[in-house]
Amino acid sequence: MAKKAYTSDEPTLVEKNVGELLSKSDVFVEKYLKQTIVAVGAIIIIVIGSIGFHYYYLVPKSHEAEKAIFVAQNYFESQQWELALNGDSLGNLGFLDVISDFGSTSSSNLSKVYAGLCEYQLKDYESALKHLKSYSIKDQLFGAQVLAAMGDCEVNLGNVKESVSYFGKAAAKANSSQFSPIYLNKEAIAYESLGEYKKALAVYEKIKSQYPQSPEAVSIDKYIERAKLQLKGE
Repeated sequence: MAKKAYTSDEPTLVEKNVGELLSKSDVFVEKYLKQTIVAVGAIIIIVIGSIGFHYYYLVPKSHEAEKAIFVAQNYFESQQWELALNGDSLGNLGFLDVISDFGSTSSSNLSKVYAGLCEYQLKDYESALKHLKSYSIKDQLFGAQVLAAMGDCEVNLGNVKESVSYFGKAAAKANSSQFSPIYLNKEAIAYESLGEYKKALAVYEKIKSQYPQSPEAVSIDKYIERAKLQLKGE
């Protein structure tokens, strides 16, 4: 089949798709990942705190790490990204310090995600991606959100092709009617921006068939039709 001729409308379509993907990435980070990491952080505080209290002499490093991360978490929740990341003038540690000083603890592992999110908000996407990649994924849903955040970083770095696999993996790992269609929608939009309309169509149709009650499915027919029209134009 002959390749589709280049038209002046194509950059506009690509820019529109990437712009849509970037917008959804920012909304996702604001709406979901931050609230989940705070919740997971709170659970870790309770668990590690109780263990540290009971076995204070056996796990002093974990206990110390949990105390060290507390102020940084507060800065994070108040969206003071620089202070959360690097610490303050009062000697309170930032997430980068917790990562380097308490490397074998759960707090250090969690701080990698916190640091990545801070760097994402500060538009340092390369550092954000590095820290998110270094996180040791344990929880299914939270791990899926971290994978999606990696995809968001790749999009912001202009690496849309690399973002596709992250969104697909996130959807599969989440296996959730709330989050999987969000990740699949990101994956489909990324495919569209790459001109891979057949793959985009397949993902849109997957959203429609597997997650018909999701918010993403409400207007999915429009995107399915758009992908079909783009296929016809090839």
